[in-house]
Amino acid sequence: MDREGLRVVPEAVPGVAEGSPQPSGPGALTGTAADDHVPGAVRRGTFRALGSRPFRLYFAGQVASASGTFVQQTAIGWLVLRLTGSAAELGLVLAVGGVPSLLFGPWGGTIADRINLRKLLIGTQTAYGVLAGVLWALAVAGKASVATIVAISVASGVVQIVDSPSRQAFVGSLVMPEDLSSAVSLNGVVMNSARVVGPALAGVLIVTIGTTPCFAVNALSYLAVIAALVMLRPLRPPVARGPRATSGVRQGLRYAAGRQQLWLPLVMMALVGLLAFNFPVILPVLASRTFHGDGGTYGLLTTMLSVGSVAGSLGVGFIRHPRRPYLMTAALAFGVFLAATAGAPDIAVACLTLLATGAAAFSFVTLCSTALQLHSSAAYRGRIMALWVYVYIGTTPVGSIITGTIISAAGVRAALLTGAAACLAAAAIAARVHTPPHADAALTDLVGA
Repeated sequence: MDREGLRVVPEAVPGVAEGSPQPSGPGALTGTAADDHVPGAVRRGTFRALGSRPFRLYFAGQVASASGTFVQQTAIGWLVLRLTGSAAELGLVLAVGGVPSLLFGPWGGTIADRINLRKLLIGTQTAYGVLAGVLWALAVAGKASVATIVAISVASGVVQIVDSPSRQAFVGSLVMPEDLSSAVSLNGVVMNSARVVGPALAGVLIVTIGTTPCFAVNALSYLAVIAALVMLRPLRPPVARGPRATSGVRQGLRYAAGRQQLWLPLVMMALVGLLAFNFPVILPVLASRTFHGDGGTYGLLTTMLSVGSVAGSLGVGFIRHPRRPYLMTAALAFGVFLAATAGAPDIAVACLTLLATGAAAFSFVTLCSTALQLHSSAAYRGRIMALWVYVYIGTTPVGSIITGTIISAAGVRAALLTGAAACLAAAAIAARVHTPPHADAALTDLVGA
């Protein structure tokens, strides 16, 4: 399962950079049509962000593109395991895509703060589409080797350094401040629904005609999100240019370290992401070796995890503020259900435990990302989300290698139990944090109402 699946949005209080035109009031619409934002009754519950026309366009484009992404990822996991026959090598191959984020991730947010986000995203999504097309062409020619998959993964990782924080910051300009929690939830629903559709479709394609069509589906799916980006216009104008990269990263780190509302979710996600969010390594082995299944079994297990993820994301949409006890409870539940999956005696029980695992896992992720967005000021938007990408995606290389090594030495059930222990440790950290956060008039305490 791709860690980059969750799409999140910026903080609740919109900021206008110094020197930029001032709207007539807080969150005022600028340069948009009258029907771009629908107030009132439309904006209720989990789906209220759809009252924004720009968000609807972006949402539709993401539905198609995200499904294609998970079709390709499922096919890559199965293809690499078939080519190498080694869980450890699978872990290494899947890890390389996260190496660029691990090395340079914190600088992506500073870049996002300096460039027009819509134009930047058109460029990054086009680059992703070209890379997917190259993989498709290589597969058609029979040259989709492990080496070419590694090269394309590394290139995608380079694009991701800038793309991830840019997308997260951009979506915040498509909705009004009061609709941010809805947008966070819906972005999670899009990606987690894609985890249902994508692996299920990939499983059917793999069993019937092979992995090559999976790469074609992904390459073509990028046309939808590029078209949406070309058509839409944000509700608010872009902010002014941010600081230089080096000073910007240092300032972002100091800002996060001084605020409990920011460092607690980052620390929890770093620990959980390192050892518990390595499903692309675990699920192929669980399907093929533990339960002696095929590509359809792999698709089934991934789909059950994804169905739970959709439920978890929808549930979080009803929570207006991600208080600390919610973070602690979600991490605890994630650990318990991972342990239950480790003890599953057959596929039927594993499907049930993975359903619950998906709900807990992506409730935790959505709560952490929402906490970061709601507690970050506009001036630090890109940099805080770059740190989030760093701890969420940047831990992939090390985590995948560790998980693959554990599987090779002690089996997939031991890897699941290791992830469960990491989740319980994160919950314990949250339980121990009681000191008030840094005083800031624009922010709200995680433990507050």
